[in-house]
Amino acid sequence: MNLNLRRWLHEHSLKLLAIRDTPEAIAGGVAIGIFFGFTPLFGLKTVLAIFCAWLTRSNIIAAVLAGALHDVILPLMPVIYRWEYDVGFWLLSHPHKWPPPLVKPHWERQHWRSWLTILKVGKQLILGSFVCSAPFAIFAYVITKKIVFRHQQKKQLETPAP
Repeated sequence: MNLNLRRWLHEHSLKLLAIRDTPEAIAGGVAIGIFFGFTPLFGLKTVLAIFCAWLTRSNIIAAVLAGALHDVILPLMPVIYRWEYDVGFWLLSHPHKWPPPLVKPHWERQHWRSWLTILKVGKQLILGSFVCSAPFAIFAYVITKKIVFRHQQKKQLETPAP
C-alpha cells in the first residue's frame, strides 16, 4: 500500500476547512478527536469523540476527521502506548519510579487477555494517555482555530457582496 502522507493530510485539511461552523467549534472538534486518537480505547475512540463533541457543542465532523488522524501514525502506536504507559506508571508509583524494562513475557495464549492483566496495565496506560494527549489536543485547538479563522476571513473577502 502506497501511503502518501502529504496528500492524505492535504485532503483531510481541505475537508476540515470546508466545514461551515465557527472556528471555535471546529477547533474544539479537532482537539477532541486528537485527544481520543491517542487513547488505547479501541472501538470507543470515535464514539467517545462524537459524544464529547456533541456535549461541548464542538463540530462532530471535525472530531471524527481528527480522530482518524491516528490511522496515519498507526505503525508508531506501540511506541506511543509504551511511552504513555511509562508516564502513567511513573504517576501512579509512590515513590515515583519508571517501570522495569520491557521483556518478552512467556504467557500462554489466554493470559494476555485476562481481566487481571488488563486491569494491571490499563490504569497506567489510560492515565498516561490522558496526560500525554492533553498537550497535543490543546496545541491542535490553538493552531486549528487560527487556521480556520484565517481561512474564513479570506473566504469572506473573496466573496462578492450581493
